[in-house]
Amino acid sequence: MKAVAREDNMSTALYGVAGAVLILALLLAFAWLPRLIHPRDADVGRAAPPMRARVVANAETLVELNVAPGAPALPPAFVSMDDLKGHAVLLDFWATWCGPCKAEAPIVDRVATRFKSRGLVVVGMNTDDGELGARWARDHHLGYPIAFDEDQSASRAYGVEALPTLVVISKDGKVIAERTGVTPPDELERLVNAAL
Repeated sequence: MKAVAREDNMSTALYGVAGAVLILALLLAFAWLPRLIHPRDADVGRAAPPMRARVVANAETLVELNVAPGAPALPPAFVSMDDLKGHAVLLDFWATWCGPCKAEAPIVDRVATRFKSRGLVVVGMNTDDGELGARWARDHHLGYPIAFDEDQSASRAYGVEALPTLVVISKDGKVIAERTGVTPPDELERLVNAAL
């Protein structure tokens, strides 16, 4: 009887370990699979395409970063690539329904905070719902501006096919990197340093 109970306990433990390994494998696949399916960097070296989107959260940070010098000191209602000229830019295409996007947001926020004094402008390009995106950003204390890609024109311009997608743009307006899936913090910092 004890042998049967011991075998049951071992079976239960093995199932638990197997389940944990399976979940970990699925999470890793979810983060890395988009990179394999959707090769990026197609636009690297080209001028960043124009884009314009309505700012739905943290617009005041654009004023602090001196975006659009000479403009009134009011938070802008829209942000465009023309406004961001001369700045290194990180565009983060995301959606509130996207689990990996939510996992990457704190990484992007830390990078935005760390490199803000060096002139990095981070813009979260919400692709699903402006109000939900603004609420999610406020609830999770994101400090960078969130814009709503309402008509998906920015997503189309940058060839976004999977979320999250990060686009890194140098101060001279060239796309220097594109990443799909969750980008590790050290890689993101390396890309931002190259843009500055």
